[in-house]
Amino acid sequence: MATVELRFSALPEHVRTARLVAAAVARRAGVDEAVLDEVRLAVGEACTRAVGLHQSSGISAPVRVSLIEEEKQFSIEVGDEAPHAVPGDRSSGAGGDADAEIEEDDMGLAVISGLVDDVEVTADENGGLIRMTWPTTPSVAVVP
Repeated sequence: MATVELRFSALPEHVRTARLVAAAVARRAGVDEAVLDEVRLAVGEACTRAVGLHQSSGISAPVRVSLIEEEKQFSIEVGDEAPHAVPGDRSSGAGGDADAEIEEDDMGLAVISGLVDDVEVTADENGGLIRMTWPTTPSVAVVP
């Protein structure tokens, strides 16, 4: 299992770099060329979400991206350290702003779910993780 790890400051201008690195590693891992645009878009959406969560929570820790090549699959994990509310808990008292942030967050997750068939989202008060997985095709060795 080969893993590439990327950490970047929670700034929007770094999202493009994460997208480019993810697409390059996905291509090398054997993800079908036809799906690379979806990989780029999904990673961009997940990283943009993480950057937004860090900025709105005042967190200076970097956003984490892990690109994991396994047998027959390629996974990307985008992690943040922003505290996430437990579903159903609206006791923060922030009112309309909190509702708008939740709605925007839900929209980002819906976009990712539309782009990737295999998505896992976990979150708690210590941060969140989005794991996206795509199938790979093994490279064919040419025998003389």
